Amino acid sequence: MESPGLVAVVALFVAAAVAASAPDDAQLLEQFKAEVPVPAAGLRGWSAADGACRFPGAGCRAGRLTSLSLAGVPLNADFRAVAATLLQLGGLETLSLRGANVSGALAAAPRCGARLQTLDLSGNAGLRGSVADVEALAAACGGLTALNLSGDSVGGARPGGGGGSGFAVLDALDLSGNKISGDGDLRWMLGAGVGAVRRLVLSGNKISGLPEFTNCSGLEYLDLSGNLIAGELAGGSLSDCRGLSTLDLSGNHLAGPFPPDVAGLTSLAALNLSNNNFSGELPADAFTGLQQLKVLSLSFNHFNGTIPDSLAALPELDVLDLSSNAFSGTIPSSLCQDPNSSLRMLYLQNNYLSGAIPESITNCTRLESLDLSLNNINGTIPASLGKLGELRDLILWQNLLEGEIPASLENMHKLEHLILDYNGLTGTIPPELAKCKELNWISLASNLLSGSIPSWLGQLSNLAILKLSNNSFSGPIPAELGDCQSLVWLDLNSNQLNGSIPAELAKQSGKMTVGLVIGRPYVYLRNDELSSECHGKGSLLEFSSIRPEDLSRMPSKKMCNFSRVYMGSTEYTFNKNGSMIFLDLSFNQLESEIPKELGSMYYLMIMNLGHNLLSGLIPPELASAKKLAVLDLSHNQLEGPIPNSFSSLSLSEINLSNNQLNGSIPELGSLATFPRMSYENNSGLCGIPLPKCDHNAGSSSSGDLQSHRRKQASLVGSVTMALLLSLFCIFGIAIIAIECKKRKQKNEDASTARDIYIDSQTHSGTMNSAWRLSGTNALSINLAAFDNPLQKLSLEDVIEATNHFHNDSLIGSGGFGDVYKARLKDGNTVAIKKLIHVSGQGDREFTAEMETIGKIQHRNLVRLLGYCKVGEERLLVYEYMRYGSLEDVLHDRKKIGIKLSWAARRKIAIGAARGLAFLHHNCTPHIIHRDMKSSNVLIDENLEAKVSDFGMARMVNVVDTHLSVSTLAGTPGYVPPEYYQSFRCTTKGDVYSYGVVLLELLTGKPPTDSTDFGEDNNLVGWVKQHTKLNMTTLNEDKEEKD
Repeated sequence: MESPGLVAVVALFVAAAVAASAPDDAQLLEQFKAEVPVPAAGLRGWSAADGACRFPGAGCRAGRLTSLSLAGVPLNADFRAVAATLLQLGGLETLSLRGANVSGALAAAPRCGARLQTLDLSGNAGLRGSVADVEALAAACGGLTALNLSGDSVGGARPGGGGGSGFAVLDALDLSGNKISGDGDLRWMLGAGVGAVRRLVLSGNKISGLPEFTNCSGLEYLDLSGNLIAGELAGGSLSDCRGLSTLDLSGNHLAGPFPPDVAGLTSLAALNLSNNNFSGELPADAFTGLQQLKVLSLSFNHFNGTIPDSLAALPELDVLDLSSNAFSGTIPSSLCQDPNSSLRMLYLQNNYLSGAIPESITNCTRLESLDLSLNNINGTIPASLGKLGELRDLILWQNLLEGEIPASLENMHKLEHLILDYNGLTGTIPPELAKCKELNWISLASNLLSGSIPSWLGQLSNLAILKLSNNSFSGPIPAELGDCQSLVWLDLNSNQLNGSIPAELAKQSGKMTVGLVIGRPYVYLRNDELSSECHGKGSLLEFSSIRPEDLSRMPSKKMCNFSRVYMGSTEYTFNKNGSMIFLDLSFNQLESEIPKELGSMYYLMIMNLGHNLLSGLIPPELASAKKLAVLDLSHNQLEGPIPNSFSSLSLSEINLSNNQLNGSIPELGSLATFPRMSYENNSGLCGIPLPKCDHNAGSSSSGDLQSHRRKQASLVGSVTMALLLSLFCIFGIAIIAIECKKRKQKNEDASTARDIYIDSQTHSGTMNSAWRLSGTNALSINLAAFDNPLQKLSLEDVIEATNHFHNDSLIGSGGFGDVYKARLKDGNTVAIKKLIHVSGQGDREFTAEMETIGKIQHRNLVRLLGYCKVGEERLLVYEYMRYGSLEDVLHDRKKIGIKLSWAARRKIAIGAARGLAFLHHNCTPHIIHRDMKSSNVLIDENLEAKVSDFGMARMVNVVDTHLSVSTLAGTPGYVPPEYYQSFRCTTKGDVYSYGVVLLELLTGKPPTDSTDFGEDNNLVGWVKQHTKLNMTTLNEDKEEKD
């Protein structure tokens, strides 16, 4: 029998021997440091002599290294070095290398430290491997419970399928944002025991099928959101996963009825099926067994029918989101019948619900957000809603509500958003609302409200948006509104306000406390004011969970021509400014002079004071509002000249019409480029675009004596001039008669040819002509041809030259239209761009823009030769570029077979830079391209680069550079990151986009969607990653081509 003491001694000896043979923690860390190509600043000063516990990011317990975090440290290390060193640390329990630029093949470690439980390798786009490699890594680290590889480049199963059961040891596995695709990878993972993982996250991949989950009784959290899973969710797919508490299938392409398996998942606490294509009615018994359900999101589907009572009666329900579906009927009266209801968020907006707001909602005493907008709800706003003391959001816009705003809302001391636009509310704004000190967004537009605008609004220090337009408010604008330090949006248009504009409105200019505007989704519908029924510059709407296409349900949307739709978040758009950006006081009865103090509102972008009774001079100080993009002072009684200081403004729209202005329109800046309608009905105003000024007019006398002498001296001259004028008239009549006869003969000869011709030339030498179609009902179209006018070009010639705009003639397509190659009868080849309707401009605005663009000429800009408008069609005639776009050449889209040498690439890069620099520095005002990309860099027969579509940047309104990125600013992969935060386009943004074009020239890769790019999914991130690893990999593809 062995002695226990002897056994203990032997064991101790063996342990000591093993410890002596294995490197200690400090040695392993020093080996790892040696493997890092360029150690980060924090690693350089460390050595093994300092001990493992002083290594950057180290955490120790009882003198032993237990955790290590190098998250965000640019290690630029290969995973093999990590596996050979850091994973071998014997006492390590947690290792985080999140976003540390770890790259290379994901291979299993020889072994992992026995205590390693949590391994975070997320955010390393260069880390690649198959799902089988992930399983092998999990198997090698037997003690591992949590593995995070999100945002890496994992995808693809081991050939032959069928793996071990390495996943079964894990408690949590996150593979979101990788390259897992199809349904094969997921099937392989299920065979390797992934169903036994308690928390499984596979969101943001390209999984297209959902195989049946088996042996998944331990699975509690399953996230498959943001994939490509399509079709119906067949019964049995998840029936074995009885322990699921969270199921997220949002953002896929699932269709069919509500999934039948859900009813059996009795442990569910959160279910998210939003952003799919589910349809049909919700089964009445689908939620009966889900008594633990807290969060239910079914938004952005096509469910219809009524909301089942079983759903409304769930005892633990915390968030209910049924927005953007087709539900009808009434809001269930069973909702919140229990006074102890836990419901906090109720989102029913954008449905077809009708009836009154049920009184039972007032039992939801924990309710924080109530959104019933864009429905058909009628009746009054229940006074009992005042019991909801926790409510922050009361959003009821676009319904059929009547009656007064309840004074009981004063009890909502936490209320931040009161949005009741587009209803039939009457009465006044209740003074009791002054107690709601947290109000941030008050929107009561398009109701039947009356009375005065209360002065206590100025006491709301957090008020950022005040929208009271299209009501019957009267009296003066309270000067106290200037005390609102956070006010960025003030819309009071279309009321009966009188008095003067208070100069105090500018008090807060530049002083707003940044950060007070709470982030909410919004949509701004820009009004082009072509309809007499539509007033103001547009409407700002709270836009949580609303489909943009469903805006057509709004009566005002049908009545008004909203030329643009802008979407964003108030948190990003408004917080970046510092003072008011929108001021609309139009269509009131305001009088007196415009306060010069308004010029101090530096960030103001839209100022509309039109349709009032304002008088006096236009203050030159308004030009100090340097961000101003839209200025409307029309239909007032303003007099005097247009201030010369306005030449410094970069306006996209100005309207000074219907006043009593006089003098010359300043020629500097952009004022002369606007259409006549911007200045018409000012009897004393002259200069481009109005008739030229008569500088002799009004220059008569400086005294009675001089006047008398001038009259005597001019008498003889007047008689002489009369005689000469008579002779000229006789000759003129004869010439006109002869020309009319010739013209008649020409018209008869051309009656069947439907010729389009140029018939005049301006004094500047620039063609500014009218192409006319002959015939009984002649259709007038505008044309301007520049240096080389297209002499006598018929519409039939254009149609014939493009083969009726046939696809065989199509040489390019883009966001602004299709481009056709056209060979004219005289042998010239041109490119004709057939525009889509991009801006809602009228004929005169389009003509003014095109004439300005046509004068912009540079050897590295594609020349606009002419333009025309036939009905709603707009055609631009450009010089033809033989090799098409740089995108075509780099990626051989047209099979031309050109191989660009490095010298040619350098020449193209320099040419494109010169063209862009000319737009930025040599045009007044400067032109922001907004869509600089390789397909907008065209190549001629000499491989000279020319930037195209710069004209489109002027056609798109300049206010877009402040308010919209998502719809009108740039192409994915080229858009600067700051655009998504500032929502303002700049010349610096163009330079960023040009930099992406340079990277395309260097690498030969497209800006997005390459299979090499990993998590970033863009060329910029990929290059950034590889420049830190190995510059030689950048031009591998190009070396092969060259």
